[in-house]
Amino acid sequence: MARDGDTPNHITRNIPDYEILSDRDLTLIESQAERILSQIGVDFVGNPNALDRWRQAGARVEGERARLPEGLARDLCATAPASFVQHARNPDRDVVIGGRNLVCAPVYGPLFVRDQQQGRRYAGFADFCDFLRLGQVLPQMHHSGGTVCEPTDLPIATRHLDMLLAHMTLTDKPLMGSVTLPERASDSLAMARILFGADVVERHCVLSALINVNSPLTFDPVMSHAIDIYSGAGQAVILGSYVVTGTTAPATVAGALAQTLAEMMAGIAYTQLVRPGAPVVFGPFVAGMGLVTGAATFATPEVAQLTQALGQLARRLGVPYRGGGALTGSKLPDAQAGYEAAQGLSVALQSGVNLMTHAAGWLENGLVACFEKYVMDADQLTALAHMAQGVDLSDAALGLKAIREAGPGGHYLGSDHLADHGDGMWQSKLMDCRPFDQWQDAGSPDAAMLAADRVRHYLDSYRQPDLDPATASALASFVTRRKADIAACDS
Repeated sequence: MARDGDTPNHITRNIPDYEILSDRDLTLIESQAERILSQIGVDFVGNPNALDRWRQAGARVEGERARLPEGLARDLCATAPASFVQHARNPDRDVVIGGRNLVCAPVYGPLFVRDQQQGRRYAGFADFCDFLRLGQVLPQMHHSGGTVCEPTDLPIATRHLDMLLAHMTLTDKPLMGSVTLPERASDSLAMARILFGADVVERHCVLSALINVNSPLTFDPVMSHAIDIYSGAGQAVILGSYVVTGTTAPATVAGALAQTLAEMMAGIAYTQLVRPGAPVVFGPFVAGMGLVTGAATFATPEVAQLTQALGQLARRLGVPYRGGGALTGSKLPDAQAGYEAAQGLSVALQSGVNLMTHAAGWLENGLVACFEKYVMDADQLTALAHMAQGVDLSDAALGLKAIREAGPGGHYLGSDHLADHGDGMWQSKLMDCRPFDQWQDAGSPDAAMLAADRVRHYLDSYRQPDLDPATASALASFVTRRKADIAACDS
């Protein structure tokens, strides 16, 4: 096991999950979710095929709303796998999502980026590629992610092609496909077939896709058609409600849990209607609401309670759980960002999260991907991995021999015990713990300045992973051809 407690492709959780609700409490929430599905129902907008699937499964469909008899969704969810492998182009980077594993992926979706040199600005493709390079270098990032930031300098109609090509060539870790239009999801699968081989894609999961429910209780046509495409091809769907208490969900923890579980059950069940056994992740995104500002909040007791309880509900449903992350409303990689991110990471670990998107780089309520915060969060992930190992209670760790040798009033400096076990003590690679004089002589750097130096170090150390030249050429040719097709359609 590596010194910081992580392996190349996951953190192993050897500590128990925190269970905030009793079995009786969970049964109450599950019963309420069943009532929501049967009495209120779920809208599948603009997708007649989805409504036909629900009708044939036994739901009562009126207009674009499906009301699911109690027990129907849960029964359908039973075919979803409890864990699955997402394959990377480098087999050593494959990840198992589920069980006692925690797989970490970077921030997803920001329109802006920030760094020490240029400040806050619209994200560009060069920024996007640098984030991919950081993710490739840092072992704490087990997954390359998807839209790590939005490259606004590329045309909207074709930027997904450039982003996918960058993921497939600059990294050899698992990646996410595009979901913003059905044809972009199809492009993602087509490029995956070139990268992995059509037979591999037919038999294995090589892509995951983040599918967002329009809470409350609505699946828009873009998202439901993306489920049709990805689940239909046996690829993984990360099903995410956007749970903001008081806006997209009830203001109470109990009410938000019931609605979120209803949305998750409906979405997971639908993936199984499309293709029984298709991999899917129970993945709500949880936030609170600031009553004064109306902005999303993260490091609150309610968000922690929701994250913990949703983990219990996911385990009872028998599917992997996505949650948590280094989330913050701060505008800078400052103390607020550190406090909020550390709490989010710790709560996620304790809640049994299997896949953590937004594990590094998130800033300003998700509007900004920050380079310095990326490496600050990655450093904290090494502490998370160390915590996940649990407590070593071996004879050597109990240290009776060392205690006897030191005796009352002695010390352990220079002891064999320290030599044998000192390397197992977690130490940050970023935090500055030098004496004041040494710190002052070094220019009095703050955390963001130290992180900026690490960013430069990691980018300088990046080496592009090898890719078969014929495969690289085929991917580039596909992108060129699809851009021409899209331009012709738009003209």
